[in-house]
Amino acid sequence: MTIALFATLGTLGTLAALASGAAQAEQVTLNIASINNPDMIELQKLAPNFEKANPDIKLRWVTMEESVLRQRLTTDIATNSGQFDLMTIGAYEAPIWAKKGWLAPMTGLPADYDEADLIKTVREGLTTDGKMYALPFYAESSMTYYRKDLFAQKKLTMPEKPTWDDIGKLAAQLHEPAKGVYGICLRGRAGWGENMALIGTMVNAYGGRWFDEKWQPQLNTPEWKQAVGNYVELMRRYGPPGASSNGFNENLVLFSSGKCGMWIDATVAAGMLYHGKDSKVSDKTAFAPSPIAATDKGSHWLWIWSLAVPKSSKSQDAAKKFAAWATSKEYIQLVAKDNGWSLVPPGTRMSTYASPEYKKASPYADFVLNAIQTADANSPTLKPVPYTGIQFATIPEFQSIGTVTGQAIAGALAGKSTADAALQASQAQAVRMMRQGRYFK
Repeated sequence: MTIALFATLGTLGTLAALASGAAQAEQVTLNIASINNPDMIELQKLAPNFEKANPDIKLRWVTMEESVLRQRLTTDIATNSGQFDLMTIGAYEAPIWAKKGWLAPMTGLPADYDEADLIKTVREGLTTDGKMYALPFYAESSMTYYRKDLFAQKKLTMPEKPTWDDIGKLAAQLHEPAKGVYGICLRGRAGWGENMALIGTMVNAYGGRWFDEKWQPQLNTPEWKQAVGNYVELMRRYGPPGASSNGFNENLVLFSSGKCGMWIDATVAAGMLYHGKDSKVSDKTAFAPSPIAATDKGSHWLWIWSLAVPKSSKSQDAAKKFAAWATSKEYIQLVAKDNGWSLVPPGTRMSTYASPEYKKASPYADFVLNAIQTADANSPTLKPVPYTGIQFATIPEFQSIGTVTGQAIAGALAGKSTADAALQASQAQAVRMMRQGRYFK
C-alpha cells in the first residue's frame, strides 16, 4: 500500500511537472518596438500590471529614437523579417502598410474596448477599407506655447489667431540670448517627421502643397520659398544655437527649463510643460493656435502614435491583447492613478476629455480636443491635392522625399546653403523619385 501510494504521488508529481513545463513552453514573449518619448516610457513602467494579469505573456521592449525607429521598422516590415510582434507606428505608416497587406487588422477587440469612444479623426486615420489596422496610444495636433511672464514684462500680447508674421515680430522682442532666453524654439533636426512636420504646416499656411493634382512636386513654388525662407531667417535670428540638431525632445527641455520665449510643436507637450516634474515654467506657460498665414487650412497637424501588429508576427493574438490593454480606458485610469490626470495619454478618447478630473487638471483640454477634431487630413491644403495627410502625404515615396527635403533645409539652417538652393535641390530629387514611382513620365 505504501509502494502504491508513492507510485501515485510520483505519477502526480510527474504530471504536475509536465503541466508546469507545458505552461512555460506556452509562454509568449512579445518583442515591442517603441519610441523613446515620455508617454511610451510610462507605458513600459506600468506594463508589469499587464504581465501580472497575463502570466502567459512576457514583454520585451526595444526602445529607439524617432528617426531610428522609423528606419528600422520600415526595413523590418518590408522584408517580412518578423523581428517585432508589436510596432509603434504613426498616421503615415498605418494606411500605407495596411493597403500593402503588412498589418493584421485589429478585429476581435474586447467588448469593453469601446471603439466608438475613440475621437473620430483619430479612428479614421487608422482605418482602411472599414477596418482599424492600429490602435491609438496617443494623438496630437500642434499649438503655440509662450511664456506669459515674459509677455507681461515686455507688455506684449499674443493674438487670438497668430500669424507667422506676428510670431516673427514677437520673437524679435523676446530674444535675449545674454539672459539665456531665445525668441523662439522650433524643430531643426532633419527628418520627414522631425523638421518637416513643422515646416509642412508652415507651407500649408502659406498656401503651398507637396504635390499638385497631377502629382508634380511643388517644392520650388513661391509658397514654399516664402515659408522656408521665413523659417530659416526666424531660426537664425532668434533661435537657439545648434538648432539644426534639435527635435521635439530637445526643444521640450529648452522650453521647460525657461530658455524659449515661444515654441510651436505638438499638443502632447502641454501636460509635460504644465505638470512635468522637470518643468520650470509650469505656472508661466500660456498657449495659442498654431500660426496661420494666407490660410488656416493645414496650419496644425494631426499625428497618431499607435500600436500595430505586423502580419509577420507569430504571436498576433497576444500582441493584439496587449495593444488593446495599452490603449484602453482602463490604462488611462491606471496612468491617472500613477502619474496624475494631467499626464494621461492625450488625444484618443472622448471619455478622457469628458472627465471632470482631466478638465480640472488640464486647462488646455478643450483647446487640444478642438485642434485634433478640426485637423482635416482629407482636405489639408488651400489648393486641391491628390493625397491625404496634413504634414505628410500618404504615399510610400513621401518618406524619402520628406527626408531629403528635411536634410536640405537643415543644411540651409546650419548655413551650408540658402533656403532657395535647398528647395531647388529638393525639387529635383522629388521629381526624380516620383518619376521612378511612375506617377508621371
